[in-house]
Formats: sequence, C-alpha cells, structure tokens
Amino acid sequence: MITGTFTALVTPFNGEDVDYEGLDKLSEFQIRNGITGILAVGTTGESPSLVWEEHNKVIEHIRKSTAGKALCIAGTGSNNTKEAMAATEHAVKLGAEAVLLVDPYYNGPSSLEIRNEYVAPIAEKFPNIEIIPYVIPGRTGTQLLPEDIAILNKHYPNVSTVKEATADIGNMKRTRECCGSDFSILSGDDGMTFEMMTNESVRASGVISVVSNIVPKAVAELVHAVKAGDIEKAAELNNKLKPFFELVTLKTMEKSPYGDVVFRARNPLAAKTLMTIIGMPSGGCRRPIGKLTKNALDVVLNAARKVLSESPEILEPAASFFNVDIESRLEDSSKWKHLCYETY
Repeated sequence: MITGTFTALVTPFNGEDVDYEGLDKLSEFQIRNGITGILAVGTTGESPSLVWEEHNKVIEHIRKSTAGKALCIAGTGSNNTKEAMAATEHAVKLGAEAVLLVDPYYNGPSSLEIRNEYVAPIAEKFPNIEIIPYVIPGRTGTQLLPEDIAILNKHYPNVSTVKEATADIGNMKRTRECCGSDFSILSGDDGMTFEMMTNESVRASGVISVVSNIVPKAVAELVHAVKAGDIEKAAELNNKLKPFFELVTLKTMEKSPYGDVVFRARNPLAAKTLMTIIGMPSGGCRRPIGKLTKNALDVVLNAARKVLSESPEILEPAASFFNVDIESRLEDSSKWKHLCYETY
C-alpha cells in the first residue's frame, strides 16, 4: 500500500526546454519539507506536452533526487498500452517504487477493457512494482470502475492503491466497499483530501497533491494530523489552505466581443503562475496551455495575499528555501503583469 503525501511535481521550463536544474531544486524543496514521495510527470507535470525522451529524463532526475529520501512514483500512463508498457519498463529499471497509469484518454475504452487490456498486462509483466490506476474521468472521458479495480486487486497484489479524482464520494465509498480495508485510496483532488480521509466509508490514506508544489510542509502536516487522529489540527490546516485548493481548476467569467464566456484555467496553469510570481522555478506551461486572464490572475494574487496575511507560516518554507520576499513580489507588478493575456 502507498500512503502519505505525494507531490505531483510540476515540470519547470526554460523557454521551450525542460529546466532540469530547476526540477532538481523543486525536488529538494519537497524532500526537505516532509513529503512522502514525488510523482514525476503526472498531469501536473504536463505529461501530454512532453515528448517521451523528456518524459523519461524527468523521471530519471526525480528518481535520482528521491533515492533513499522519498518514494518515486513515475507517471507512465498513456492512451495505448504499448507506450505505457515501455515507459513502465523504463521506470522499473530506474528503481521507481510505483507507477501511475492514467485511464486511457480520448480513445476511451470501457472499464472492462481498461482492466483487461491496459492495467492487467502491465501489472502482470512487472509484479515487483506498485501499479496505481489513476481515475480522472473529467480529463479522460472514461473511467476504471470500482468493481474492476477490485478484480485487479484480487489477481494482482501489486495493484493495491488507486488515485481517486472522480470528485464523487459515492464512487469512493464503492471502491472501499469492493476493495476492502487493506486497499489504499489516495485523494487526487486537494480540496477533497480532508473529507476523503475523515469519511469513515472512504478512509483515504493520503493525497497526490498539486498544492504541495508550493506548500509541501502544510499539506504533509494536514495528512499526518488526520492519520494521527488530530482532526482539529487537520481541519484548521485545511481551512488555511482552502484559497490554494480553489486554484487547482480556476474558472472566471470573461467578456468577449461576442458576449460573456467562461475561461477555465486547467491544472497546472494557476499553480505554475503562482510559483513564478513568488520566485520558484516554473517557466510557465507548454503550449497549447498559455496564460491566465487578468481576472484569473487577480484570483491567484488575492489567494496568495490572503494566505500570506492570515497564515504566513504556510508560505514561510518556500520563502526560506528559495530566498525570496513573497510579500514584495505579490505587490510588484513587474513580477506578474506579463503572466496574463491583455484582453480576452
């Protein structure tokens, strides 16, 4: 079972290229601040935008930085089994502790096919590494169902964890019902982690977090507090972190020449924008992900200002590690005015 706090690490860029020096700094920041492990090249790491050579090299860097210090989960999922098999083999050779297999996107196989033609062949070929299905239908358009997860768990002991990002408590309860008490459910949604861990019918055992890119210590302390039974402390931390949780997927209403439209900033755009603002390695996202709108940038700035004003200890580890004055950067428009589109 995989339990604890894992950061779905962003992939920093320097122009069009991966910033491997920045990647190593981000990894060190995570490890110093109590993270259980790091997920390399998940959705937050912009896996759809990296070519496989970059993808594998990022995993190599993360594995090297975590060795003997934290767990390494390699994102090796794809929408075809051949690619996922090759990527998993690479991760196994590097010594990663686990791999994350996102449900096959776009071609959208049924749950039965995801089980039989995707997860099972990989779990069978690599029995000595933990295989973590990643269920996120909002991104993939398909879903590995709890019943099929339970069948996989029954036949393959190395499928004993799921990253659950359905935002559906009923589905989570069904996973627990089908898979039993020894199966690990990890939250794939920062804003639901506290609820998932404290709900007696779900009993999640941790999180694969986006927000912990910026505040790893606080997210790790929240998870530890729940596991230690200190629900009051966990609830307090959860409340302090809410402004950041609300940035993972950011929606604003915008005025276009043809009427109002919804702008939806998908992960990791808001997180990487905030990282750039406060002085962490980031470099923006790779196209076609672009920039925030002015309204969305204001939401990001106001969230950071709120956390800094009300709970400065949350951002102190980032300020200390990266040697930055976060308050001054949040008020200095030269640090962020270029991070949004001028008009819709």
